[in-house]
Amino acid sequence: MLAALLFGAVVLLFVSDLRTKRRRLDDRVTFRRADKIPYGTFVAFRNLVHVFPKADFFVNRSEPGFWDSLSTYDTDQVLLVIAGRFTATEKEMNEIIDFVRNGNDAFISTRYFSAAADRVLGCNTSAFDLTLFVEPDLDTGMRIRLRQPPFSGKNNYRYPGKKFNSYFTSFDTTTTEVLGYDESGYPNFVRLRVGAGRLYVHLEPLAFTNYFLLHGDNISYYEKALSMLNPGAKRVVWDEYFLYKPSYQRERKPNWLSVLFRYPGLKAALLTALFTLVLYTLLEMRRKQRIIPVIARPRNDSIDFVKTIGRLYYDKGDHRNLARKMTSYFLEHVRNRYHLSTVKLDEEFIQNLRVKTRCREEELRSIVSFIKYLEETPAISQTELTDFYKQLEAFYQTA
Repeated sequence: MLAALLFGAVVLLFVSDLRTKRRRLDDRVTFRRADKIPYGTFVAFRNLVHVFPKADFFVNRSEPGFWDSLSTYDTDQVLLVIAGRFTATEKEMNEIIDFVRNGNDAFISTRYFSAAADRVLGCNTSAFDLTLFVEPDLDTGMRIRLRQPPFSGKNNYRYPGKKFNSYFTSFDTTTTEVLGYDESGYPNFVRLRVGAGRLYVHLEPLAFTNYFLLHGDNISYYEKALSMLNPGAKRVVWDEYFLYKPSYQRERKPNWLSVLFRYPGLKAALLTALFTLVLYTLLEMRRKQRIIPVIARPRNDSIDFVKTIGRLYYDKGDHRNLARKMTSYFLEHVRNRYHLSTVKLDEEFIQNLRVKTRCREEELRSIVSFIKYLEETPAISQTELTDFYKQLEAFYQTA
């Protein structure tokens, strides 16, 4: 009899516990567009069609710069990011800035900004990395408000759910406009001017979850906040890259290799097979490798010939004749490489040669002036020949 009573009591406790679990609120903070739980973003995603009636809608999970549905060269586009942590690198942040600068809008709602994002935007926030916190650690009872102007009508909103309390501690007032505040009066919603576009940064992403938007008339907060974006946007992209981007704090998922090495016997067999394969490859390479013959560098006989002729003219003291030979080679080089006529060494020739080479105009004028001088004088000195040679060598190395 006593055993039956104990059994019945256990059954009653088990059933009551199941009912309690069924009635328990699912308070996970996911920010996922498909989640209809209180802290999902199903309502926010589904109502985008009313905010942007002319747009096509896409979902993106690719990193900035490798978007499938966005282009940094087009305009009238909107990028929406709602995530708990915005862990953008400096490269990813620069891609977003370039996207906005070309005439697009980006809306980022997150509780935590990476140091790289803070540095690129020139602002600081109160939030630190909350990945070690769990949802029960968060405060409840959010109150936020929008600034008047630019907004009109009701500007104070509240709900009894969770809150993050992130806000801006500093920002560049020359490029940033405050649009909203938290319950303590700290700015948590700003707009930054970037080129031809606008970047909106919002630090209370829970204001876009189902619980907040369906509480009272809080849906008007959603409508007013997104009304700042381009209403005539042709393409709206809901970004999930930062929502699912892995973090260094998160446990890495095991891959097939780590699973195989979990078993000592299998690990030893794989290592033995790998070592045997490497050893076999090395032995085969050693046996079949042939000696590579040493090939002497070919001699440039034409250069030796030119040097010999040059020394001959130099030793005879016929400096003018040698300078004229150098002039002929220079003009032939100009004709063959830069396709310029050398019939008239006038101002037009100097300007055309300057454009096609990296030489300074003064150097080219000096060379042309000396070439004309050769035609007028019966002889030149060794010093003049040396200076002319240095000018030509400088031209060949620079051009």
